[in-house]
Amino acid sequence: MIEIRTGDIDAFFAAPFQIYGARTPYVSPMLSDLKRFLSAKTNPLFDTAADLAFFTAHEGGAVRGRITAHVHRASNAKFALDRGYFGYFDCVDDERVAAALLERAEDWAHAKGFREILGNFNLTAMQQVGVMTGGFENAPYTDQVWGPPYLPRLLESRGYAPCFPMTTFEIDIRTVAIDGLLASAQMRALFDDGFRFSPIRRATLERRLEDSRLILNESFADNPMFVPVSRAEFEFQAKEMKWIMDPRISAVAEKDGVPAGAVIAIPDVNPMLKAMGSRLGLTAPWHLLKHRLKRRRAVIIFQGVKPEHQGRGLNPLLLAHVLGEMRRAGCETAGGTWIADVNAASLRQAAKAGATPLHRLHLFGKTL
Repeated sequence: MIEIRTGDIDAFFAAPFQIYGARTPYVSPMLSDLKRFLSAKTNPLFDTAADLAFFTAHEGGAVRGRITAHVHRASNAKFALDRGYFGYFDCVDDERVAAALLERAEDWAHAKGFREILGNFNLTAMQQVGVMTGGFENAPYTDQVWGPPYLPRLLESRGYAPCFPMTTFEIDIRTVAIDGLLASAQMRALFDDGFRFSPIRRATLERRLEDSRLILNESFADNPMFVPVSRAEFEFQAKEMKWIMDPRISAVAEKDGVPAGAVIAIPDVNPMLKAMGSRLGLTAPWHLLKHRLKRRRAVIIFQGVKPEHQGRGLNPLLLAHVLGEMRRAGCETAGGTWIADVNAASLRQAAKAGATPLHRLHLFGKTL
C-alpha cells in the first residue's frame, strides 16, 4: 500500500538518493538549502504557508517518490493565469506511485480553485525548470535539473502533455573562438562609446548583485514566463551563491559609469555536492578545499543587457569577456541554464559561441 505523507522534509530530501542511487548524474541541493526553499517562513516567494505543500510517497518502509505543489501568485497575476504548479517530481518507475503523488498535487491545486497544473518548477521560472526529455547521460551543472528517462512517460500516463521545449547548453572553453563572438570593429566602437567592464569583487558584491537584479528584470521583461524578481527573492536565491562566487568570472558592463549589462557566473559546485551527498559533515572542509583547488566547470546563471543598449553587440562582448576570464581561471567547460525554443536570439548566440546541446527539457501540464 502506498502512503502519502505531507511535510516530511527528511524523507523529501532522501527520496531521489534512494530512488536513483549514487551512480546516476542526479545532484541534490544541500539539505539546509532545501529546508529554507520549502519554508514559507524563510522563502519570500510565498505569502503564506498555504501557498506551498510537499509530499512523499512511501511503500514497504522505503521512500518511493516526492513532489511539491505550490502557487506563484506574481506569475498568475502578470499573465492572467489560473494555475497551480508542481515541482521536485522524482519517482520510481511505477505508475501507481506516480499517480498517487500527482493526484495529491492536483487535489491541492484544485482545492484552491486552479484550473490547470504545470511543472516542474523548482520553484519558479528563475530556478530549476522542466522535466528532462533528452541528454540523460550528461551530468547537470548547478541550477540544472536531472531526471531519468521514464519520468515523461509517467506524467503522460496521468494525462499530462509536454509543452514549452527548452535546451541547456555547454561551451568548451578550451576550444571556443572567443575573438569570433564579436567583430573587432564592433568591440572598438563599444569601448570608444564609453562601455567598460566593472568586476564584481567581495567588497562590492552587495551593490553589484543589486545592479544585476535590476538588469535582469529589465532585460528579461519580454521573455515568456518571466516575472520581475523582488530584492528579497533575489537576495534569498543569491545567499547560496555568495560563499562560492569567484569574482573573476562575473562582471557588470557600464556605460559612462552606469550599469548597462551583467553576466553572473559561478563555479559549478555539483561535483562537490555529489561527493558530499549534499550534507554538511566532518569531511565537508576537505571537499570544499578540493573543490577550490580543482575548479574545471563553471555555470552562467544569467546574462542580460538593458533594452536601450541591446542590438549593439554588448551581449556577445559580455560573453567573450567572461569566457576569457573563465579560461584564465582554469575552467574547461561552461554550462548555461535553459533556453526556450522560442528565444531565437539567445539560441543564435549559443550557436555562435560553439555551444553544444546538453539536456532537452519540457514542461508538462494538465487541465484540472
